[in-house]
Amino acid sequence: MTAIRLGLAVVVVGLVAIVATPARAQAKLGAKPDFGPNVLVFDSSTPAADIQAQIDKVYAIQQKSEFGSARYALLFLPGKYHVDVPVGFYTQVLGLGASPDAVEIDGNVHSDASLPRNNATCTFWRAVEGFSVTPAGGTMQWAVSQAVPMRRMHVRGNLVLHQNNGWASGGWMSDTLVDGNVGSGSQQQWISRNSEWGSWTGANWNMVFVGVVSPPQGEWPTPPYTKVELTSVVREKPFLTVDARGNWAVRLPELRKGSKGITWHGGSTPGQSIPLSRFYLARPDVDTAESINAQLAKGKNVLFTPGIYELGEAIRVTRPNTVVLGLGFATLKPTHGSPAVTTADVGGIEIAGLLFDAGPVKSPVLLEVGPIGSKARHQANPIYLHDVFFRVGGAGPGSAQVNLRINSSDTIVDHTWIWRADHGSGVGWDSNVSANGLVVNGDDVTAYGLFVEHHQEFQVLWNGNGGRTYFYQSEIPYDPPDQASYTSAKGVNGWASYKVALDVTRHEAWGLGIYSVFLKPNVVLSRAIEVPETPGVRFHHIITVALGSKGAIENVIDRVGGSTSTQPRVTPKVAEFPPQ
Repeated sequence: MTAIRLGLAVVVVGLVAIVATPARAQAKLGAKPDFGPNVLVFDSSTPAADIQAQIDKVYAIQQKSEFGSARYALLFLPGKYHVDVPVGFYTQVLGLGASPDAVEIDGNVHSDASLPRNNATCTFWRAVEGFSVTPAGGTMQWAVSQAVPMRRMHVRGNLVLHQNNGWASGGWMSDTLVDGNVGSGSQQQWISRNSEWGSWTGANWNMVFVGVVSPPQGEWPTPPYTKVELTSVVREKPFLTVDARGNWAVRLPELRKGSKGITWHGGSTPGQSIPLSRFYLARPDVDTAESINAQLAKGKNVLFTPGIYELGEAIRVTRPNTVVLGLGFATLKPTHGSPAVTTADVGGIEIAGLLFDAGPVKSPVLLEVGPIGSKARHQANPIYLHDVFFRVGGAGPGSAQVNLRINSSDTIVDHTWIWRADHGSGVGWDSNVSANGLVVNGDDVTAYGLFVEHHQEFQVLWNGNGGRTYFYQSEIPYDPPDQASYTSAKGVNGWASYKVALDVTRHEAWGLGIYSVFLKPNVVLSRAIEVPETPGVRFHHIITVALGSKGAIENVIDRVGGSTSTQPRVTPKVAEFPPQ
């Protein structure tokens, strides 16, 4: 019995009612894609009370299911809806129009803090994409932390990124228009890419704006705004659409260079549409890595429907321009110590919307882009990773040497959270073992929205030349049992969170926040960032913070910045490195 079957068995009574109305709605369009029972497709002609009842049933399952096995995607056909949509764990809410304005939700869509006292620091794994919201009361609440993409949204009012100023530690916004004000409030950090709003208020430690129209006034460090005028190179995430004739497709947005603002001012996002018939619709209750690889070998793209896929071998993506897209936080879990996914060193591959969960047998890597030693260049047709998330432990035993290893040059990472769990099941220094979150060996790799936390050696190890990172958030591991267990070299305590290899001559990063919460006394980290001191390696706007009462980070970058402290609170900052 697969993991998804185990999860569904708990809620099968509720699902019988949940799937009935979406099936009727689909019948009106003719051909019904077999997305399985955990994809709900809503039609605006269905009574609002019926739609609301189904949304509420899903939320009842997912509201507190931080490490549960159920996964859902709520899909809205073009039209207007009068509903309230609370978004729980492992839930993706999608509009199916060519433009976000094709789907109008008049009521509310919201993420609420999952811990007491309005605490949203564990409000993970949920997404809203591709629709407009006219929020009741004028303000949409999106109180979130990591792995919470907001993409191609139109908020017809204000947006707040917290719940009554309770703690929050996220998040991500791209290709989004907010008519009113965005209030970041208590958010510790945030990245906004290619978005627009009426105004932005609030700041805390690390707020990054890339390719944003009218970023907020003020300069780092007071307030801590890092502003990059243009997005150097980007392609928005592929998304599912249905046209007026009921034809299903995946839209692949065009590549943009030197861009600012949203893609859909003209109504639809420029790009090409790939008919859904060219996708294999994978199902967790029937598919294996072998069956999925057979479809890839036939030239199919793959759409993973929601669920947990237990993989006895790696899924191999070898064809240029293959699209691999997940719905509802579809989760790939290797069971025998293999990678979950590997790719060839070919251009145009798109991997998006997937959660990679380490299995009980240690994997050498969970996602490997290109084999080690890859030499091809892909400037004209980059490899893209959108909303790819990684977890080691938390939902159960898991172990991986490296989570994401990028060997192919010109790869672009567009939002990731790479997490060795600090709470949940199967968690401990000798239990959920993971050396590195991200290892980059390819040249000219770009990362937007890089969240990497709690791994036991370097969180990020960058060996390739020409790397660029726009926004970095990292907590170093909480749980080293003593300094001897957390020493990278003679005279160096701990492992730098962000390490650029000594032979790298070109690297640049903007907006970095690195934090410590040591649980044992007398454990320290010598430096948060470790880089070769050469003119081509440049860092802009770095902050370090000691969040706990034990230990410290002794320097921000190499031997510069000084030590963190909690009594009194000292949060060292470095504006430019090397110093200007």
